[in-house]
Amino acid sequence: MADEPLVLGIETSCDETGVGIVRGTTLLADAVASSVNDHARFGGVVPEIASRAHLEAMVPTIQRALDTAGVKASDLDGIAVTAGPGLAGALLVGVSAAKAYAWALDKPLYGVNHLASHICVDQLEHGRLPSPTMALLVSGGHSSLLLSEDITSDVRPLGATIDDAAGEAFDKVARVLGLGFPGGPVVDRTAREGDPRAIAFPRGLSGRNDPEYDFSFSGLKTAVARWVEAKRRAGEEVPIADVAASFQEAVTDVLTRKAVKACRDNGVDHLMIGGGVAANSRLREMARQRCERAGIRLRVPRPGLCTDNGAMVAALGVEMVWRGRTPSAFDLSADSSLPVTDVHVPAADIGHGDIGHGDIGHGDLHGQAYEALGGGAG
Repeated sequence: MADEPLVLGIETSCDETGVGIVRGTTLLADAVASSVNDHARFGGVVPEIASRAHLEAMVPTIQRALDTAGVKASDLDGIAVTAGPGLAGALLVGVSAAKAYAWALDKPLYGVNHLASHICVDQLEHGRLPSPTMALLVSGGHSSLLLSEDITSDVRPLGATIDDAAGEAFDKVARVLGLGFPGGPVVDRTAREGDPRAIAFPRGLSGRNDPEYDFSFSGLKTAVARWVEAKRRAGEEVPIADVAASFQEAVTDVLTRKAVKACRDNGVDHLMIGGGVAANSRLREMARQRCERAGIRLRVPRPGLCTDNGAMVAALGVEMVWRGRTPSAFDLSADSSLPVTDVHVPAADIGHGDIGHGDIGHGDLHGQAYEALGGGAG
C-alpha cells in the first residue's frame, strides 16, 4: 500500500450513480451518471426508476472512473460504498456492486454513512478536517447540524429538520411556481431576478422557546403555496422572481443563523457546509457574511462536490483506511434509515430496518464485475 491510500467510492443513495477515486486527499476521478431527467416528468424521484438506472449505469461508470484516474482496479487499497441512509432499492444496488468488486479483487470493503461522506468530501478541497468539525448538511432529504470529533467514528447530531428538509421545500416551491424539477437550481437562478425582501415569509422554529438547533420548513412551504394561491384566486399576476427570492431568503436565513449559533455555543471556530443545497448561491454568500462577522472560518466544497457523488464516499473510505478501521463484513446490507451516529458499518447486523441482499441485480452485478475485471482479480 502506498503512503496515501487509494480508494474507490460508490454512491447510489438517490438518483445519481456516483463513482469516485481518491488517493489521500487528492481527487483522481469523479464519474457520475444521473437519472434526474427520467424523474423530471414525475416532479420527484421515483425509487424503482432510480434503482434500475443504477443497475444499468454501475459497471460503465466504475470503468469510466478507473480510466479517468489512470489506475487499475487491482491498484486499489479499498472499496467504500454508501450503506445508508437513502432509497432502499437504490442503496442495495450500490452495496451489491461494492461487495462484488471487493470480493473479486480481494480488497477490504467499507460500508459508510451518506451524511458523514458529505462532511468528509471537503477534505478534497481544503485538506484534512479539523477536530472538532461543525457541519451544516442541507439536501433534499436532510437538514442537519452535526458535530464531529472523528469523522470515521464520532459524529453527534445537534439538530435536524422535524418535517421537510430544505431541499424538499425547494422542490415543492418550484412546483408551486411552475419552475420544474429539481427545484434547487431553478429557484436559485430565478431568485437572482427578484427582491428577497418583497414578501415576509415565516422563519420556522426561530422563536425564543423553540429548539435552538432544529429546523422546520413545512410551514414555510405552506405559506408560499397559500400566498401564491391567493394571488391567483384574486386574478393577480404572481411575481415569481420575488416569491423565489423571498422564499430562498427565509430558508438561508434560518440555516445560517442556527449554524453560526451552534459554532459559538460549542466553541468551534469553523463551519463546514455540505449537501446539495450547499450549492445554493445565496446560502453560500449569507454564510460567508455571517461567518466573517462571527470570526468563524467557512469551509464549503465547490458546487460539484456538494451534490451526491462517489468522491465523497471515497474520501471517507480513505479516512477509514488511514485510521485502521475494521472493514465491513461481506454480508453488509443497506439501511435506508441508517443514523448518522453509525458512520461506519463494520459488523454484519446494522439493525435499523436493514434490507437483505434481495434480488435486485446482485447476481447480475457480480457477474458484470467479474467480467469487467477480466474474469478475476488480476
